[in-house]
Amino acid sequence: MVDRRRMLSELTVFFLACSVLGWAYEVFLEVVVYRWGYSDRGVLFGPYCVIYGFGGVVLLLCLGPLLKKRWYAGPVNLAPVAVFAGIVVIATGVELLGSYVMEALTGSWAWDYTRFAFDFQGRIAPNPSLRFGLGGLVLLYLVWPLTRRLLSPLTDRGAAVVAGCAAGVLLVDTAATFLL
Repeated sequence: MVDRRRMLSELTVFFLACSVLGWAYEVFLEVVVYRWGYSDRGVLFGPYCVIYGFGGVVLLLCLGPLLKKRWYAGPVNLAPVAVFAGIVVIATGVELLGSYVMEALTGSWAWDYTRFAFDFQGRIAPNPSLRFGLGGLVLLYLVWPLTRRLLSPLTDRGAAVVAGCAAGVLLVDTAATFLL
């Protein structure tokens, strides 16, 4: 059983990893897929989109118990399908809520889905929600175990120091972004 402080350290590092990967995903879409050219996709100065960090942690906390489940229909394990469906629902909710929070804080939000079919106010749409489902599978089945494996050689104190540094970077960046 992992103690709460160790879990908090792991979740903090996972948050930062998801935030950085989310930023890279957004930049990749703009530069390579849509060919719009580079723009900084984060709200903060650094290379991270914290909505992906929040989303990754929420997904893990909500769906973590399902990750090791085994529900078979013949030779096929259906648990990842249930996890995928859960990710789509949760990620869509986080994105919708995030758009309202961003709008309240900055006057707008960082995306516009009006070009997608069945969008809601340009804030959410099925196409990106399904992509988030796939990305969420990567976060939960690859990035989370990798985060834990990378921190495993460290003592609890060492993991706390790494997590504290990650949190410190984000806090300083947040303060600088909103105070400058």
